[in-house]
Amino acid sequence: MCPAKVMPEKRRVKIHMGPQHPSTHGVLHLVLTLHGERISKVECEVGFLHRGMEKIAENLQYQQFLPYPERLDYLSGLVHPMALCLTVEKMMDIEVPKRAAYIRVILAELSRIASHLLWLATHALDIGAMTVFMYAFREREAILNIFEMVTGGRMTFNYFRFGGCKQDVPAGFVERVNQFIYDFPSRMQDYETLLTNNRIWLLRTRDIGHLSAEDAINYGVTGSTLRGSGVDYDVRKEFPYSCYEEFDVEVPLSDRCDTYGRYLVRLEEMRQSLRIIKQACQNLPEGDIIADDPRVKLPKKEEAFNNMETMIRYCCSVMEGFSPPAGETYMSVEAPKGELGYYLVSDGSPKPYRLKIRVPSLLNLAPLDLMSRGHLIADIVAIIGTLDIVLGDVDK
Repeated sequence: MCPAKVMPEKRRVKIHMGPQHPSTHGVLHLVLTLHGERISKVECEVGFLHRGMEKIAENLQYQQFLPYPERLDYLSGLVHPMALCLTVEKMMDIEVPKRAAYIRVILAELSRIASHLLWLATHALDIGAMTVFMYAFREREAILNIFEMVTGGRMTFNYFRFGGCKQDVPAGFVERVNQFIYDFPSRMQDYETLLTNNRIWLLRTRDIGHLSAEDAINYGVTGSTLRGSGVDYDVRKEFPYSCYEEFDVEVPLSDRCDTYGRYLVRLEEMRQSLRIIKQACQNLPEGDIIADDPRVKLPKKEEAFNNMETMIRYCCSVMEGFSPPAGETYMSVEAPKGELGYYLVSDGSPKPYRLKIRVPSLLNLAPLDLMSRGHLIADIVAIIGTLDIVLGDVDK
């Protein structure tokens, strides 16, 4: 390497980062153009995990495709199928029972906390804080135990159904959730004690990865990344779904527009999610957990063969699924990474004619080049972490 004093001023060096680099949070390939230690350009190459989910949907019945979405953002696997269910229910004009809606909210908000905990753990580890990684996984384990109690799974669940939920929550569910609500605030205080005023953390996150409100809106960024730029937009508030309008909650904001601001926003979002869960558990209604609608509610297997009519309906429902009316609709939810939307086109058959998924991670990754220019190569790790992407969501 030639000495810096004789290196041409305009010389640029390209290096490859990933797709196996641990700090790219998956199979993300970056081509970094450097001038010394400074970044002058970042090119993202995605698609290493591409599975063609939207095309798969066109070749499967609605019920058959329902387990697939939770493989997209596998760190918050309960939110994607919830969004798909809401989209189909909107098209078919199906009213979900209130108990099922509350259960969905509780599980979705627990999923949001679990996702943010994994973000915090890996983001802190990337920057050099190992203790927080172990602490955050301790709390995430408690959430996964609750998921296992309800669904039988810890990462993929197949629990939500069109019209409601697969089955009711077991005895002791509310008590287990209330125990988590009681324990979690003190654990949050541990994270903040370790990080929020830590000198190294401040040096690695303040004024790093600046993203103005105008740029965030222009790039289509959503979620915590958008609110970390001071933009007050949350789908749960703007377009309430699944009884979210009944809960008293605030939208955390920061006008810092940097990595540190987004860190503060996500910490407060976990507190607000805890607040929603507490209200939902206190007011969890009794009743059915799936809509009393013959299009989605099958008779129990032992009852299906009592007479010929129910037997025929049961067999046809199982073999052929159900068919939403011809038309199109769009439904979005506030996923842990940002706005998650499903655009569905139906031709009246048991399979979607077209399904377009608006995944938040892909659009949140778009301003990476803008956020990285002028920073040191070491800062690209902090900037990727602050976007909280998951490559299953990016590549879909």
